[in-house]
Amino acid sequence: MFRNVEYYHGDPIYSLFEEFEKDPRTEKVSLSVGVYCNEGGSIPYMKAVQRAEHEISQDFGPRPYLPMEGMHAFSVAAQELIFGNYHNNTAGDRVVTVQTVGATGAVRVGADFLKHNLNCNNVWISDFTWETHDDIFKASGYQVNRYPYYDVHTGGVNFNALIDCLEKLPTHSVVVLHACAHNPTGAELSNTEWDTLSALVAKRGLIPFLDMAYQGFSKSLENDAYALRALLNAGASFLVANSFSKNFSLYGERVGNLSIVCPSAAQTTNVLGQLKAVARRTYSSPPTHGARIIEKVLTTPALRMIWEQELDSMRARIQSMRTGLYERLADKVGHDRVAYLPVQSGMFSFTGLNAEQIKWLRNEKAIYLVGSGRICLAGLTPTNLDYVAESMTLAMGLGFA
Repeated sequence: MFRNVEYYHGDPIYSLFEEFEKDPRTEKVSLSVGVYCNEGGSIPYMKAVQRAEHEISQDFGPRPYLPMEGMHAFSVAAQELIFGNYHNNTAGDRVVTVQTVGATGAVRVGADFLKHNLNCNNVWISDFTWETHDDIFKASGYQVNRYPYYDVHTGGVNFNALIDCLEKLPTHSVVVLHACAHNPTGAELSNTEWDTLSALVAKRGLIPFLDMAYQGFSKSLENDAYALRALLNAGASFLVANSFSKNFSLYGERVGNLSIVCPSAAQTTNVLGQLKAVARRTYSSPPTHGARIIEKVLTTPALRMIWEQELDSMRARIQSMRTGLYERLADKVGHDRVAYLPVQSGMFSFTGLNAEQIKWLRNEKAIYLVGSGRICLAGLTPTNLDYVAESMTLAMGLGFA
C-alpha cells in the first residue's frame, strides 16, 4: 500500500537540534533553533506565567471544546496587545481574530482563507525568509515568488529593490512581511520605510500578510507593532499572524492568533465565518490551557507589569549578547567582517559563514548553526560567548571557498 511513499528528510532545523542533543561533547553550543534561553542556557519559566498558572490551577474544572474561533476573552486581549490604542481608534470593529495552533497555524489558516475566498494563487515572500513560509503556501496551492529584501553588503534591507518589486505586482497579490525581528536575517524596516511601504500596498491593492512571531524581542512591545500602525494609517486591509510562543516562553502550548483587518465592519461576519470553516476542517478548535494563561497575564495589571519587565530583560540580554559577540569578533577579524551585528535586531543574524565553515564549526567545535549561516543570539551566554567568538574567528580564517 505504501511502497510509493517518499522518504521525508526532516525539517533542517529540528533535525539539526536532534543531532545537537545526541552530541556527547560538553562544550557544545546550540545557535540554531529559534528559542529564547536564559543565561543558564535553559528556556525560562516566566514568573508572570508561573503565577497565572497557579491561579488558574485553583479553578480547574471540566474542559469542553473551545469554539472554532477560540477563546473570546483571549482574542480580545490579544487584539489589544498587537493593535494597542489603534484598535479602538482606527480599526475598531473592523478586526476579526481567531485563536490558532501557534502562528504557524495562523499562517496556514490565513493562506487557506485567501486561497478559497479570494482565489489568490500567487504569494511573494522575502528573500530570505523563514523556510516554512514556502512550505505552507505551496501546500495551500500557491505559486511562491520572492521579492528582494536582504542586502548582503550592508546587513540591512535593500529597500529600493523591495519597493520597485512591489510596485510591479498585480493587484490582490499576497505579500508576506515580517512585522519585526526578521527571521532569519535580523534586518528590519525603519518606521519611515514602513510608512512608505504601507502607502504603496494600500494604493496598489496588495494583500499584506504580516508574520509577527517575535513581538517584544526587537525594540519594545509597542514599537515592534509599528508595521500594523502604519498599515492602519494608510487605510490598508491586511492579515496578521502573531505568536505567543516566544514572548511568553510557552513554546509547547502552541498559542497563536490570526487577525484580519477588513475594509468595513459589515464584512466581518462573513470573514469570521469562513475562518471558522478553515479551522473546522484543519484542527476543529484550538487548545485551552495556554490561552487561559496568556489571557490571565494580559488582563491582570500586576501580572502584566511583571511580564513586560521580564520581556524587557530578555530583550536586553539578547542585545548584550549581540554587542558582546560584535566587540569580540570586530577586535579579531575587523569591523567590516561583522558590521551586520550592530545593524540588525532581534534573536537572529546572518553570519555570512559558508557551508564549509558551518560544517567545520559543528564537527570541530560542537557549535551548531543552520545551513544558511543564521545564528540565534539567544543561544549565547556569558559562559560560552568567548568560546563561540574564538571558534567563529578560526572558521572565518580558514578561507573555505
